[in-house]
Amino acid sequence: MKQDLNKHRILILGASGYLGNAIYKELGPYFRTFGTYRTPKKEFEKNKQFFQYNVEEDDVYEILEACKPSIIISALRGDFHAQTIAHQHITEYVIESGCKIIFLSSANAFDAYSKFPSYELDKTLSHSIYGHFKIKIENMLLRLPKKQVAVLRLPMVFGSKSPRILEIKQLISDKEPIEVFPNLIMNVTLDKKVTQQIHYIINRNKHGVFHLGSTDLVHHDDFIKDVLSFISDKKVILKQVYTTNEDRYLAVLPKFNKLPKHLQITSSTVLEELQK
Repeated sequence: MKQDLNKHRILILGASGYLGNAIYKELGPYFRTFGTYRTPKKEFEKNKQFFQYNVEEDDVYEILEACKPSIIISALRGDFHAQTIAHQHITEYVIESGCKIIFLSSANAFDAYSKFPSYELDKTLSHSIYGHFKIKIENMLLRLPKKQVAVLRLPMVFGSKSPRILEIKQLISDKEPIEVFPNLIMNVTLDKKVTQQIHYIINRNKHGVFHLGSTDLVHHDDFIKDVLSFISDKKVILKQVYTTNEDRYLAVLPKFNKLPKHLQITSSTVLEELQK
């Protein structure tokens, strides 16, 4: 088993981004791992495993040909139209080469369903441009042979250096209000838990749709207030944003494709980690 795993060549598209880089650090010691970066930076230019790639200008096929990955992890960001074309090329490559694609999707694939949390087999429907885009890529990939695709739907991802936490700290420093959504019921996760879950999915050769959110639900305003309680002792201004009069859900709960207990997470674990 181990020997086969070591043969994996993994390409992370978007490996210079926040989550892509966390995945690279998790998988790098165990597999032959390559990554792409968009903006030139010394640390990436020196790293022979990294390729510069601009989704709006470059052809992803050249990088696929150079790396010959057995697993592609797509954590790309950028222009949605350019990303769609890139994923069409990736799809062709997956069919030709027999490799596997792991796609990082979002809870926004369900943002049109506000009355319930969402499970893996629920029909996707979105009112947002971002959610619409994620669904389009998901549908493209889910037409591929089943065993060659894993779609990972993520809720809000936190971590001590996560963009959301850095943004909150910046707003506090600038004495700007922090937006909270009192009617939003969601689930959350941790950057390092997502990377462990991806590692497990690779090791066990899992496929299908995974909901990688916490097993419990939280109100957005309560969760952010908990985060603020240990981030800052300054008085913080909260701006309450009501998008509807009723509670609305934006949560991806695992039900059919559950990972082992040690890879599941609760919102209180996320808060504990953020306090460290």
